[in-house]
Amino acid sequence: MPIRFLLLTILSAATLLRAQPRILDAWPGATPVLDGILSPGEWDDATRFTGVIHWTHTFTPTTDPRDLALTAYVKCDPKRLYFAFDVTDDILYGIDTPRWLPPENPKAHELTREGYPWFGDEMELLINAANKWTGHEGAAGNGASWQMVCNLTKSRLGGVGQGGLLEGEPRSDPKAWNTYRRWIESGAQQAVVRRKPSGHGYVIEWAVSFTPCLEVEPGRYYSFAMGDRDMGINIALGDVDTPEKGAGNFAHFHHEEWLTGDPKRRTELREWGILRLHASQRVHK
Repeated sequence: MPIRFLLLTILSAATLLRAQPRILDAWPGATPVLDGILSPGEWDDATRFTGVIHWTHTFTPTTDPRDLALTAYVKCDPKRLYFAFDVTDDILYGIDTPRWLPPENPKAHELTREGYPWFGDEMELLINAANKWTGHEGAAGNGASWQMVCNLTKSRLGGVGQGGLLEGEPRSDPKAWNTYRRWIESGAQQAVVRRKPSGHGYVIEWAVSFTPCLEVEPGRYYSFAMGDRDMGINIALGDVDTPEKGAGNFAHFHHEEWLTGDPKRRTELREWGILRLHASQRVHK
């Protein structure tokens, strides 16, 4: 085979691989207890996925799983979608380090639209329930598409010092901000985060109610009666250590790893992967 043809074949295959969206299957399973503890057997019926060395790197790439790694799970029941995130992190911001502030924003820890909800060790969940876009837009901040944050050391319900859910993006939009806050305060979304006994990481268990958080069409929310449904998804794992470790990065972040997407466009709906909600039990062969 001529070298030129071989190279073209390899490049074409690589392009096709990049073009394939990442798919996560959420199968019906037993309802987990949201306590930040992965009890034996609790997530055995979920889809398991891992990160983050092979994910999209926004800042300093993660090269050592002892520095930052993730084992995650996703499943659903007739009312809610569930995620569990088992994070390995060698240095926990605000616990192993002082609660230092990024030079870009001395109000980073304010629980207002001026704060940075994602500053610190955190997970972000982004869902495009409608699975539609028109151009390069990001999440709208409503049931059709949204981006929310679970931070290890601050939360809407507990304040600074207690981990949990925070309003995400677009926080510049008061309507989106108020929607997110309403979801948190009403329990439409719930998350519990707990530091591991070893100290080297934390666990998040996160629940998303179909109504009002998965609006597949205006005024219509996902239910098993609709059958299997594809939605857009992206997930981010943020890691802040010391300012020195994040030198040269925005807000001195050490790592920010994304399930999928281009590093500069990972929040655009068109860059996300696929979350496939299944309405019936998985058949094991």
